[in-house]
Amino acid sequence: MDRVAVESSVLRSVGYDRRARLLELEFLGGRVYEYAAVPARVHCELMAADSHGRYFVRRIRGRYAYRRLS
Repeated sequence: MDRVAVESSVLRSVGYDRRARLLELEFLGGRVYEYAAVPARVHCELMAADSHGRYFVRRIRGRYAYRRLS
């Protein structure tokens, strides 16, 4: 999945697979996580948010199953 670089104090890049509903987030420390069953609107709202990090904390973290990618 291709990721798009974002300006954030938390995230480095964001990717989304609409068909599989997978959200891929690369954090500034280099770790990459894949979040499952994420609606397309959540991805759109994340990308449009004034603060990607704040949106992640409020709307994604703790709400979707995830796994760390190697």
